[in-house]
Amino acid sequence: MITVSMQLLQQIHQSRCFMAKSPAWTRKEGKNPEGGLNAKGRASYNAANPGKPGLKRPQPEGGSRRDSFCARMKGMKKKLTSAKTANDPDSRINKSLRAWNCKEGGAIRGGGCEVRGKTKGRMI
Repeated sequence: MITVSMQLLQQIHQSRCFMAKSPAWTRKEGKNPEGGLNAKGRASYNAANPGKPGLKRPQPEGGSRRDSFCARMKGMKKKLTSAKTANDPDSRINKSLRAWNCKEGGAIRGGGCEVRGKTKGRMI
């Protein structure tokens, strides 16, 4: 019969108790309660995906980045969510749209034509 030392048993127990957690951006502690990821979640995502350009904070004040995000999320909300989720003010997608100050999915109305992202007012 093989005898196992007490020290080896303690090492096995500790390795099982202190297993690596999943990245913060996939858990509640990395998510912002108002939608999107918080700073810890963005940092853990950027650390897990070093080849990508990295996540940035929402840009609610405006700009092409916001317009692009709002247009993309409007399409996702329309096609990829249920009616219940789309109408729920506490759903993750609606919280994110509010955090980015998206109005009508990022399209800005003015002068009779829509301005979306890089179209610069040209009619599509």
